[in-house]
Amino acid sequence: MRIAQVAPLYESVPPKLYGGTERVVSYLTEELVRQGHEITLFASGDSMTSAKLVPACPEALRLNKTAIDHFAHHLVMLERVFARKQDFDIVHFHVDYLHYPLSRRERLVNLTTLHGRLDIPDLVPVYKVFPDMPAVSISDAQRKPLPWINWQGTVYHGMPANRLTFRAGKGNYLAFLGRISPEKGLEQAIQIALRQEMPLKIAAKVDHVDAEYFESAIKPLLNHPLVEFVGEIGYPDKNDFLGDAIALLFPINWAEPFGLVMMESIACGTPVIAYPRGSVPEIIEDGVSGFLVHNVEQAVKAVKRISQIDRRRCRQRFEERFTATRMCNDYLALYERLVNGQSEPITVRDGVPVG
Repeated sequence: MRIAQVAPLYESVPPKLYGGTERVVSYLTEELVRQGHEITLFASGDSMTSAKLVPACPEALRLNKTAIDHFAHHLVMLERVFARKQDFDIVHFHVDYLHYPLSRRERLVNLTTLHGRLDIPDLVPVYKVFPDMPAVSISDAQRKPLPWINWQGTVYHGMPANRLTFRAGKGNYLAFLGRISPEKGLEQAIQIALRQEMPLKIAAKVDHVDAEYFESAIKPLLNHPLVEFVGEIGYPDKNDFLGDAIALLFPINWAEPFGLVMMESIACGTPVIAYPRGSVPEIIEDGVSGFLVHNVEQAVKAVKRISQIDRRRCRQRFEERFTATRMCNDYLALYERLVNGQSEPITVRDGVPVG
């Protein structure tokens, strides 16, 4: 198939450090190329891909201090996509609703993966105007605020099976990986570690919007001798960071749509201790790939019995559920249906329509 992948421009594809959506776009793009499809990637100019790259800006916007109006670059990218619409059987967007007016008017065969939170009131009028746009959720839980839009399927994220390797060791610290913001639960993670009197390593980025929260709420907690702030990391550092941990702490305070770090952790064989909000119960199987807990006290107890989790089984569940090949096959099933003019929503699991 001739497929266009349209990525956000905030990070390169793949990101150099932190970045979720662009990393998933990279995994999907490379697997599609590996399977023999003709792929064009619209992304920032510093992206690295085996597909044909069409750059919309010289470098990723988040780390470019001279880039002020990020929307302007996305507008340029959309114009380039639609100028070449005849070159593609289907265009797969990862930029939310930005393309909807053009896609409708141009009658473009398209699919949009919604990567972010949908519990925002401002989205309701958008989808009342564009209820026909075919969309994909990254978890069933993500759909709950907007269950009535044109969902085509749920496709869990995946990554190359060899991207992170299994570590058989028991680890000697707890890990927190991601972004520092109130909803990510770092304060709770620190409480869990200190209550258990166990080292906690924090590998996380601080966005500008969360700088005040970091300074006032988090920075004072980093002075404890059991707490180590590593900062923002990428690959291959993630493998050591996650693989050498006893467990990943994921005490989120919001309905996380997916949570790539959970998938990355079990890929290393490292179990996850998480609050069961949003997509968490879909990704972490209680007693198999980690423990689902509801508060700090339960999390402390879970740390004490983390040795009950078989790290090899964690890795096995990753290979069964979250590889890039599985993700790619799920998307291909949806592409083929849309290209053939079939737009009735279905559920896809392991590349096979269900129901």
